[in-house]
Amino acid sequence: MAIPNDTIKLIRKYAVKNAIDYGKAKAANVLGKVASGTPKEQLGELRAEIDRTVDEVNSLSKEELLKEYKPYEGEFEEQHERRVESSSKPRMVLDGAVNGSFVTRFPPEPTGYMTIGHAKAAFLVSEFAKIYDGKLLLYFDDSNPEKERQEYVDAFKKDLEWLGIKFGREYYASDSIEKMYDYTRKLIGSGNAYACGCSADEMKLKRFDGAECGHRDAPAKESSEKFEAMLSGKYGEGEMVIRFRGEMGSQNTALRDPTIMRIKKDKHYRQGDKYTTWPTYDLNTPINDSLNGVTDVLRDKNYELRNPLYNMVLDALGLRKPRIHSDARLSIKGQPKQKREVRKLIADHLVEGYDDPRLVTITALRRRGIQPEAIRRFVLSFGMSKMDSVVGMDLLLAENKKIVDPTAKRLYYVPAPVDISIRDFSARKVELKLHPTADLGKREYTVDNRFYISGEDVATLREGDVIKLKELVGIKLEMVDDSWVGEPSDADTAKRFQWVCDGNYLNCSILVPGDPLDENGNFRKDSLRTNNGYIESYAGELKEREIVQLERFGFCILDSKKEMRFIFISK
Repeated sequence: MAIPNDTIKLIRKYAVKNAIDYGKAKAANVLGKVASGTPKEQLGELRAEIDRTVDEVNSLSKEELLKEYKPYEGEFEEQHERRVESSSKPRMVLDGAVNGSFVTRFPPEPTGYMTIGHAKAAFLVSEFAKIYDGKLLLYFDDSNPEKERQEYVDAFKKDLEWLGIKFGREYYASDSIEKMYDYTRKLIGSGNAYACGCSADEMKLKRFDGAECGHRDAPAKESSEKFEAMLSGKYGEGEMVIRFRGEMGSQNTALRDPTIMRIKKDKHYRQGDKYTTWPTYDLNTPINDSLNGVTDVLRDKNYELRNPLYNMVLDALGLRKPRIHSDARLSIKGQPKQKREVRKLIADHLVEGYDDPRLVTITALRRRGIQPEAIRRFVLSFGMSKMDSVVGMDLLLAENKKIVDPTAKRLYYVPAPVDISIRDFSARKVELKLHPTADLGKREYTVDNRFYISGEDVATLREGDVIKLKELVGIKLEMVDDSWVGEPSDADTAKRFQWVCDGNYLNCSILVPGDPLDENGNFRKDSLRTNNGYIESYAGELKEREIVQLERFGFCILDSKKEMRFIFISK
């Protein structure tokens, strides 16, 4: 019984795909794709047809293979994207979450710029909002006027938009201060909070020992009067606070009567001088979550000790309690773990700003050429976990390479250039493809007999060596008056070097970022190197922020066209 034509076409398609992926097609791989449903008695004929087709496909030239693959390219790319999309979604559920009745929030504190750790949290809540057909809110936890800035709010919003994360609504803790005052009055009136005038050191010591202070059992009226005096400006910073009545004897130190209202007289970026008494995170976050309809909260695992306090505050006020889900923190090796550490590096002029390409702030990753989809795939690959992740940049850079490789133009770059002259080589035109497989066009040069190759390559050469200037000519080398001279040669060689020709190059520099911190957390002075050399003159036609692959060097992004400065992304 003959093999059906549809099956023969399918065999051909998968043989071509296998050859594209691995250089040569293998019959066993193709059989695995097409054997399903084939009657047992036909397997012999099927194998024979596969063997014949594989032999044919493997005899094709590279150009013929690419031409035959072209009609299937879109289909296979779509299959790949579906697999990536499926594999990148968190493989977990949130206990108790209800499909169609799900509201969560992303709650940045605007005291610095967004980092890749924030991106993990933001992408997780965004994905869960999709999974549970729910809503995602943006909540700025901005009740600390000392450190918060409009600059940081704007930066978060810009970065979130660039990452493609969309929100149904945004709101601010500082817009609900009057409500927090009312709820504080209610807590005091019900005996669940009290005014305390202990010094910061005394309070810290008593909380450590689990010892109550004398203010704890004061009448509610007295605490209420002191709270109103706080609001009227009678007290200075640190002279009076309101504490939640928790459990001073608890093994959980977070429950030992934490401060929920304190005096901060710094001008607030959003509210100005309107308020001097500010709620702490432990008061405004649970209340705002409840009032804004949040059903499910994703919190850093480091807040687990505070989860009982979150619920105690809401119970004391008779407010609805959202479900709390904990997730571990993502840290990158060689990177600051806290926003204050980044601020210090900037203040000490060790890095140039939040967009310094050595950092993993989102603005720095954007400047370095890391794509939003690469960040999404990278952070979601960790899913929800109770184990902190400390990883290097390699996984992120690998995801990024998958995205930029198909569309990045290829150019020649020659670091530390050394000139070579070629005898008996007349001026001619040369066309070079901008991409080995994608149809991105060509660049054309008129070349004569003088070229430049990398000083690092030259250091490996000896007189009599034969090298190939890529896509141009082979030459046999000799040293004449301390200069390299070559003669055209047809001899085969594995030494194939990129080049630029005299009159068709531009001076350029490449910033090569590394990890800013060593394993002990100390700043690495050599964490940003500059590589200088010549790049072919086509680079002048690139757009600023365009990503290219400099052959045998790596993927780079054009950071400044005026200065012809690139930033190295990855190999």
